[in-house]
Amino acid sequence: MKNSTLFKIVFSFLLFYQFGLAQVDIVYSDLVWSDEFNTNGAVNPTNWFHQTQLPAGGSWFNSEVQHYTDQLTNSFVESGMLNIVAKKETYTDQGITKQYTSARLNSKFAFKYGRVDVRAKLPLDAGTWPAIWMLGKNVNEPGGYFASNFGTTDWPACGEIDIMEHGIFEGQNINYIQSTLHTPSSFGASVNNGGIIASDLANSYHIYSLNWSPYQLTFLLDGVPYYTYNPSVKNASTWPFNLEQFILLNVALGGVAGTVPDSYNQSSMLVDYVRVYQNTAIDNQPPLNFTASIGAITSTSVELLLNATDNSGTIGYNVAYGSVSNGMAGASGVQKSLIITGLNPSTYYSFTVTANDLSGNAAANNPIIISATTLANSTLICSGTSNLAQQGTFSTGYNYEFQTNGTDVKITYGLLDTDKVGVVAILWKQSPFTQTYMTNVSGNIFTSTITGQTIGSTINYAVKFAYAGGLSVTNYYSYVVGSSCALQLDTFSQLNQISFPNPVTNIINITSSINIDKVELYDILGNLVIKNETNTNSIDVSSLTSGIYLISVYSGNERIVKKISIQ
Repeated sequence: MKNSTLFKIVFSFLLFYQFGLAQVDIVYSDLVWSDEFNTNGAVNPTNWFHQTQLPAGGSWFNSEVQHYTDQLTNSFVESGMLNIVAKKETYTDQGITKQYTSARLNSKFAFKYGRVDVRAKLPLDAGTWPAIWMLGKNVNEPGGYFASNFGTTDWPACGEIDIMEHGIFEGQNINYIQSTLHTPSSFGASVNNGGIIASDLANSYHIYSLNWSPYQLTFLLDGVPYYTYNPSVKNASTWPFNLEQFILLNVALGGVAGTVPDSYNQSSMLVDYVRVYQNTAIDNQPPLNFTASIGAITSTSVELLLNATDNSGTIGYNVAYGSVSNGMAGASGVQKSLIITGLNPSTYYSFTVTANDLSGNAAANNPIIISATTLANSTLICSGTSNLAQQGTFSTGYNYEFQTNGTDVKITYGLLDTDKVGVVAILWKQSPFTQTYMTNVSGNIFTSTITGQTIGSTINYAVKFAYAGGLSVTNYYSYVVGSSCALQLDTFSQLNQISFPNPVTNIINITSSINIDKVELYDILGNLVIKNETNTNSIDVSSLTSGIYLISVYSGNERIVKKISIQ
């Protein structure tokens, strides 16, 4: 906020670093564009364009009932705040009369990669749909600011980034907001979304943020990340986010937001500022001290340990093997662990690794080629998925894995809940009780290795996930050191009757005598990659890379989790 105290700024900075670095891969710090809304009256025409042209058919999308106008009564600046006002009034435009008006603003600034911060207070009235979002500059949408010169691509191929939406999530808490990605692989009711309950939306301003890097999109509320989109396969279908996008601010009425009550008069979204940050320093120095080596190996995964230094503070790594390529960011001088999953047992793999800074300068010793052979089989690994808790609750659940290496046991847990932020994990030994902080691998995946175990002995461990505002503790799991197993606590008699080919190629065809309500597919790192609530007996997996996945099948209150190999 432009009149914030220094204390508030410092506190927000510390909060961001306390909770944010685990999910924000690149920190952007140079302000490149903003509107502070300091001048009363009409919005700054240098910064904003009023999008008023109706789509074909005379109605805005999603059955909305308003006209968007450029009237001063629908959008204006007053006392340092942009007011976007949705109101009940009879208004005729383009030959069509509607009973409600509002405003939809396009930024005249478009950019690729960076962070967006918008500080705003939302209307919570029934039937209102406030949104802070982005569209590809290339979207073919007549009436948009960039459409006449750049509109070459239909939605959703242009990509849509919903930074914040409210009012369209039936059954959610009144303070619930959500971020969603719309791409050719998932649009409309997209499965690529994450939400969070904010505090007192009716009376409080909050900062809604997007951190957009070449590798992932992370959404934050008041500096705390709550959802990251990072598909394992990035192509035109899953990742149309490698071109410039522009910002939209609007309040819609009706449609998917529900019926506007007869008593409705008007309400406003108040915006304190919109700020865009990038890293603008000219960087001619390539990364130095670039190293790449092999870490832990299983029958289906290989860990790569990467490191380099750069004056910019950030390294971009790319790992290629076969037809697969993975990119990610790492901090300068900090070892980056990348676990390549979905590999075949007893197979030789060669990995080509390069290091570049974000300006494109390449390390002098690019590429480094390293190789590894996966283990013969996975007989020393036990893994599974559950949502059972001995303390607290899990909204989705967690993955767990026990792996014997010699006389050591590596224990890995991945929290699947997307509504928990600032997560740390503590490993609990049942008897005698001890607790040990686990090492964060990536996202909400944590690992710890216990050494000097006796083959054939039984160990019992649980994990406490602590996070902002609470904690949840898993059940204790028993593991026989040196053994294999299929830990599946959430297995029920009826669902045991389902069957499907394993391995599969393009389609998982499930045979079942009972109704299947939902099917979820997770990769080995616990990322939800597919969610089907229709056509649940036939799951299209043709877009996924080969490897081992966990399939979770639901029927009523029952669930079963199984491993499945996709080729």
